[in-house]
Amino acid sequence: MRTDTPRRRWPVALLAVLAAVSTGGLVLLVAAGGPGVNHFRTAEGRAAYEEAYAAAMAGLPEPTATHDVATTFGTVRAYAWVDEEHPDATPVVLLPGRSAAVPMWADNLPDFARHRTVYAFDTLGDTGLSVQTLPLADVGDSARWVDEAMQALGIERAHLLGHSQGGGLAAAVAVRHPERLASLTLLEPVLTLGVLPMSTILYSIPASLPFVPEAWREAALNRIGGVEPEEVDPDDPLARLITEGSRHFASSSLPNPVPLTDDELRGLDMPVYVGLASDGSLSGGDAAERATLIPDARVKVWPDTTHSLPMQAADALGADLKQFWTTNDPSPR
Repeated sequence: MRTDTPRRRWPVALLAVLAAVSTGGLVLLVAAGGPGVNHFRTAEGRAAYEEAYAAAMAGLPEPTATHDVATTFGTVRAYAWVDEEHPDATPVVLLPGRSAAVPMWADNLPDFARHRTVYAFDTLGDTGLSVQTLPLADVGDSARWVDEAMQALGIERAHLLGHSQGGGLAAAVAVRHPERLASLTLLEPVLTLGVLPMSTILYSIPASLPFVPEAWREAALNRIGGVEPEEVDPDDPLARLITEGSRHFASSSLPNPVPLTDDELRGLDMPVYVGLASDGSLSGGDAAERATLIPDARVKVWPDTTHSLPMQAADALGADLKQFWTTNDPSPR
C-alpha cells in the first residue's frame, strides 16, 4: 500500500473541514436567502483560481478529451481518459469531494484508468470549472445534472464513484437514476449513512470563522483532517487549489447530501462498495452497520486511514475497485 505523506494528507484535511462546515450548519449563519447561483466573487479571484487549477491538473495523467457539457443547471466540466484496449469495460464516473474538483484524483487515476475508460466531473455549483446558471434547489437537482451530463457524453451505464460530499451526490444519483449505474462506490460519504461526529462540527467552528486567531484555526483544521502540524504542506498544488477556491468562490447554496432512509438503502438494486475510514471517519459512527441494509453491499473499513482514504490507500484501493468493477461489468451486448 502507498504510504501516506504530508503532501497528500494536508489537502484532504482542508476537504474534511469544508465538508464539516458545509454540512454542520455553519453556512446557514452566513447564507440565509434560499438557493442561489454559486459563483466566483471577482474576475481576479477566478483568474487566481484558474492558475491554481492548472497547476493541480498537471499532477494528473493527460486527459484524452475535455468537455464542457450543457445541462439544465449549467455547464459541467468533464474530462475523459479513454481506454481503447478494453472497449467492453463499463466506464467509471468520478465525483469529487467538496471544493476539490477533478484534481483530487491525482493519486487514483493511474490505477482507475489502466483497465477502463474514466470520466471525472467538476461538481456543478462548487469550485472547479463547471459554470452554474440556475439554482439547485436540493440534492435531487444535483443528481439531475449528473444524469444529464452522463447522457450528453453518451454514457449509458457507469460505475459511479464519489468521495465525501461526492459520495452523497453519487448516492442521490443511485436513488433517482438507478438505470445509469452498473455499480455504486461510496468512499467516506458524508451524511449519507450517518451524521457528522459532534467533535468534528465543534472543531469546524474555529476553523471557519474569519476572526479566530490563525493558530487556533490551523490547530482545528489539523484535528479534523487527522494530521500533525509537521505534516502540513500548504504549498501542495491541491492544497493551494482548495485554498484559492475557498477564498474566491461563493458556494453556500450548494445542496448538502441527505441521509438515505432505510427503505432507500434497501432499494438500491445495484452492487455497492462502501469504503470507510478506521480513524476520524466523517461518515457517522453507525455507517458500517447502516450500509449492511443495502442488499448487495461490500462494506470495508480501511485500517489506519482517515477521511483522506482515497489518497492514503490509493494503491490497495485501486486493486480492490478493479476487482469490484470487473466482477460487476454488465455482459457486452
